[in-house]
Amino acid sequence: MKRLILPLATLLLAASAAAAPDDPVRTVSIREVSVSALRRPMKQIGIQRTEIDTAVLHESISLSMADILSHNSTVFIKQYGRGTEATASFRGTAPEHTQVLWNGMRITSPVMGMTDFSMIPAHFVDEAELLHGTSSLQAAGGGLGGAITLATRPLDTRGPALQYTQGIGSFTTFDEYLRFTYGGRRWQTSTRFSCSTSRNDYRYRNYDKKIFLYDDEHRVTGSYYPVERNRNGEWRDLHLLQEFYLRTRGGDRWSLNAWYLDSKRGLPATTVSYRDDDRIVNEGRERTLRSVAGWERTRTAGRLAAKAGYIYSRTAYDFRNDRGDGTTADMMHVRNRVHTLFADLAGEYRPGERWYFTAAATAHQHFVRSIDHSVVSVGNTPAIGYDKGRIELSLTATARWRPVDRFGLAFTLREELFGDRWSPAVPALFADWVVSERGSVTFKASVSRNYRFPTLTDLYFRPGGNAELRPEHGFTYDAGVSFAAGRPGSWSLTGEATAFDSYIDDWIIRLPMGGSKSFWQPRNMKRVHSYGVETKASLDVRLAAEWRLALDGTFGWTPSINRSEPLGDNDQSVGKQLVYVPEFSSAVTGRLDWRTWRLTYKWNYYSSRYTMSSNDDTLTGRLTPYLMNDVSLEKRFAPRWADLTLRCAVNNLFDEEYKSVLARPMPGIHFEFFLEIRPRFGRR
Repeated sequence: MKRLILPLATLLLAASAAAAPDDPVRTVSIREVSVSALRRPMKQIGIQRTEIDTAVLHESISLSMADILSHNSTVFIKQYGRGTEATASFRGTAPEHTQVLWNGMRITSPVMGMTDFSMIPAHFVDEAELLHGTSSLQAAGGGLGGAITLATRPLDTRGPALQYTQGIGSFTTFDEYLRFTYGGRRWQTSTRFSCSTSRNDYRYRNYDKKIFLYDDEHRVTGSYYPVERNRNGEWRDLHLLQEFYLRTRGGDRWSLNAWYLDSKRGLPATTVSYRDDDRIVNEGRERTLRSVAGWERTRTAGRLAAKAGYIYSRTAYDFRNDRGDGTTADMMHVRNRVHTLFADLAGEYRPGERWYFTAAATAHQHFVRSIDHSVVSVGNTPAIGYDKGRIELSLTATARWRPVDRFGLAFTLREELFGDRWSPAVPALFADWVVSERGSVTFKASVSRNYRFPTLTDLYFRPGGNAELRPEHGFTYDAGVSFAAGRPGSWSLTGEATAFDSYIDDWIIRLPMGGSKSFWQPRNMKRVHSYGVETKASLDVRLAAEWRLALDGTFGWTPSINRSEPLGDNDQSVGKQLVYVPEFSSAVTGRLDWRTWRLTYKWNYYSSRYTMSSNDDTLTGRLTPYLMNDVSLEKRFAPRWADLTLRCAVNNLFDEEYKSVLARPMPGIHFEFFLEIRPRFGRR
């Protein structure tokens, strides 16, 4: 593979050499900008992917992966409030249709089938990649919308290295991050620690309540919407990540990663709640350990790798309410316990310049116990909940062929076992063609079938589980074009536009069941047609010797339409946009660097989201569009003993009033301040 790297770093080195040794004034941090040449990596034939830059991931300790994805991709992040659950939806699909992997191990919850991205600190991720639509089959099955892969990696350093960051923000928010690394010639160990606490008691105007003013004759003389505080929204999150990497003399690589989190979060009151919080307990707690050990051997003609992992997760949800007689009672006392065993074996073989073969076998064994202890069980069977296990096996093989330098083909075949049910063969075909060497204009296309099996909760939860559920399945078609242009040392411009068309049958929805409709049961009811366009572009310009401007932008148009048969005479959902799926989304990030200063501006937009399947355009049936604006200013210092960074951030700059989910208000303008210290330990 041949790559052309724009030598912007050369200018940086030249400028640094011209300055005095201890003078930090002329040090300008710039990111590497690469332009693909004629021969691209064969692994990327026809792949529609978005790679998140490491500098973006590590920009602020207060950011979670939910924040990163909302500002740097077309993925819709559905948030229930600041510091609460945040899920990701690709291309108009549900959060359950997004697969998430950490160091090759799937961390999507086997209970609910989704991932809470607010629980993933961005500083704990070194590599993040989004695989859109068909391309998700390269990583995992079941990603009807796409897949997100997260990974850690060792630092390129020897000896000790330390980073400490302290953050203070509005609403009594404190963030701390510490990373200590020590490396030798062939090995490295790293410990990362993160702690975040917040009262999270921001103010908002409650448009779901209206206070009327009366005169002495009890006639209405006026009204207003009250300003309230976010109640019961406090949180405390602790994360610890231990890593160890070893490279043997023979070239083998060993790794061990263990990530522990301990979280306690209150569930904020909704805007329609009139309860007395002093007599109510409504909180969730989680303790999770994720660990992966890996081995890798790379040779000229191929690569062989093996991984093994284990996940233990215990989550609790308590809701205690006033019974009306001055006492409280447990309304919900839920305890979930999950054990997951993971194993993966993968191989790559390149017999020549034109062919490239890969194959992998991946297994996840889940053991899940989910019980609501507020209801007395009958014998050994829980009245509410379930206790089940399931093996999930995935086999995949891919052949890539590049008959000429400008054209490439790839064919992937995947098959999966969930419990005792095999999926049909899942094929995917990819192609790309370099239309023009000038500007590296490349056309990409792909088509695939895909299957997603129901979660354990869908199948076995009592009451309401449906063991007769069929897998969701569908076809996805992608076609797009990318380009890369630039002048070394001056500017670079890259961009990509993709059109997609997806059909998903047997979409699972929950419907009220029983004579009193006291519980909901999942059914295979819908047929969904999702289509649209995704675009992204990046511009990097050297304005002058010490000035640099970088712009990154995304835009998505995503109609996601219910094409099912009406469930009844009153069913008005057919032909309508799915709930909580914005038709339009966009994001722009701009960075301006001058010497040791950096100004960053972030903007993102989501169009209307419907809360009713009928797309009822009422006060409660539609969430209005909103624009979000964030700005930050950063200054770097370089005394002899350490590298220091000061940063101030203003979020929701124009004090936008908005909601991501009905009755869940988001905060207005708020501030954050950060101090980062990196001691040099005798290094200059």
